Amino acid sequence: MIELTDILSEFMIQGQPAGIERTGSGHINDSYRITSATARSPEYLLQRINHRIFTDVPMLTDNIMQVTRHVSNKLQSSTASPGFVGLNLIPTRNGLFFFKDKDGNYWRMFNFIEGSRSYDLVPGPELAYEGGKAFGLFLSLTSDMDAGHLAETLRDFHNIETRLAAFRKVCADDPCKRVAETHYEIRFIEERADEMHTILRLGRSGEIPLRVTHNDTKFNNILFDRNDKAVCIVDLDTVMPGYVLYDFGDAIRTGTNTGAEDEADLRKVDIDLDLFAAYSKGFIETAGEFLTETEILHLAFSARFMTYIIGLRFLTDYLAGDTYYKTHFPGHNLQRARAQLKLVHSMEENTAAMEAIISDLCT
Repeated sequence: MIELTDILSEFMIQGQPAGIERTGSGHINDSYRITSATARSPEYLLQRINHRIFTDVPMLTDNIMQVTRHVSNKLQSSTASPGFVGLNLIPTRNGLFFFKDKDGNYWRMFNFIEGSRSYDLVPGPELAYEGGKAFGLFLSLTSDMDAGHLAETLRDFHNIETRLAAFRKVCADDPCKRVAETHYEIRFIEERADEMHTILRLGRSGEIPLRVTHNDTKFNNILFDRNDKAVCIVDLDTVMPGYVLYDFGDAIRTGTNTGAEDEADLRKVDIDLDLFAAYSKGFIETAGEFLTETEILHLAFSARFMTYIIGLRFLTDYLAGDTYYKTHFPGHNLQRARAQLKLVHSMEENTAAMEAIISDLCT
């Protein structure tokens, strides 16, 4: 087993590392904060890339390099977003931006945004507004990039046809004999399956454009400073061609839920319309100039879609034997799925209100 200190020696870092501590709450990669022995030396974020999920690490790295360089250049040439900073990959001693150790693990390093913090749940409308501005700004900064220059790091990531096909196959195969206990959830998924093809149909018909999108806009992928102003967007593994509706929808899924993503008490799970309005306000302020009318008209629906597809993925993984997401106890993926489907139901009940909020903001 290779030591983390040996990994650090492979990267072109400044100063002498003083400590290594695990950080973050992501499901996929392992992250470590590298502190410095002196106040003048920068800190870093070391990550072990889950190469079983991201199987082409060079391609993944190229995507991230294109986007981080573009964002950094745009931020340097504009004064419209003071305080906002970009991520930068740290090179290895052989000139690459990832390192493969003797055990076959892949590692990379970013600059650490000092003094920053993230939230798994949104404390209030002020933070929701800041989060909306941050992701809207990120999409605005990348809006002039050619999506065709980026590769798909995860093919068909938000493709509802592919996700439903995998779900139906695992239901038919029932490898872990878990279908019997999930009849309600399976029926819930199937009853809404046709409507959930809406975004894919719009994209295929050319009614909404393919853009460079983040594709994993959980609220905890926004870093805030000590004054709770958004300063950076992180977790760029899934930056690739996509639809802006996916990004807005997933942000609402995580940013306006009154419960945790894996909330066990479903009575606590609802959409907070005050947080939805605040996030939407910030998002439209920074992204509204480049959004098309069709994109705007489907913003409210996109929240329901993304909550549905994440619930579908959690349920599929549970039925398959918990092979994709990290779990912390038996039935964790089922608990996650049930929380997401409860949030879908809440969004359905509040569809008219959500659409009215978007309409008022755009008017």
